[in-house]
Amino acid sequence: MDKPIQVVIADDHPILLEGLRKLLEAEQDIAVVGQAFNGHEALEVTRRVEPSILLLDLAMPGLPGLEVLRALSASSLPTRTILLTASIERDDIVKALQLGARGLVLKESASQMLMKAMRMVMAGEYWIGRDSVSGLVETLRTQMFSPVEPKFGLTPRELEIVSSVTAGYSNREIAQRFSLSQETVKHHLTKIFSKLGVSNRLELALFAISQHLVER
Repeated sequence: MDKPIQVVIADDHPILLEGLRKLLEAEQDIAVVGQAFNGHEALEVTRRVEPSILLLDLAMPGLPGLEVLRALSASSLPTRTILLTASIERDDIVKALQLGARGLVLKESASQMLMKAMRMVMAGEYWIGRDSVSGLVETLRTQMFSPVEPKFGLTPRELEIVSSVTAGYSNREIAQRFSLSQETVKHHLTKIFSKLGVSNRLELALFAISQHLVER
């Protein structure tokens, strides 16, 4: 068998933490290797154990979840953080992504959604619940706007497609917008992913905003 997903759980509610531990330990491909009841413990345990995933309550006492993320982002740990929260503002989602979070799961979600989020994150994806990429990118655009400049060897057509993906258009909509076939759009996206070193549409959108590849 492949090595199980090693998980540290950080939550200040003992009953929730214990229930989550039992839930995860029932999965054959998941092993809980640590737990923490406040932000400082979460940081210490994560640095010491270096788990595959840190399940981090956003509202941790002592050191808030976003500050734990900030501290971890300055390290070279392989740990991927998924935030657990009862509710969150969109601006905080953006901050969390900018600080290195790989996922966010609402506590009201079904347990199957948490399991899926963990496995998607381990596969290199981002998990942000049901928030659309375009909504997140709109927030990033207002915070980090800069005029577009050709970069990274992208052609004018590739830049148009990057801008369309960032705006939330589907492959079908992009094809219609530029009178292309969907196969041609997929071909362009494959080349764009390769040039920019990203692996999915969310990573592409975040990269495009942070590197000023799109205009307002």
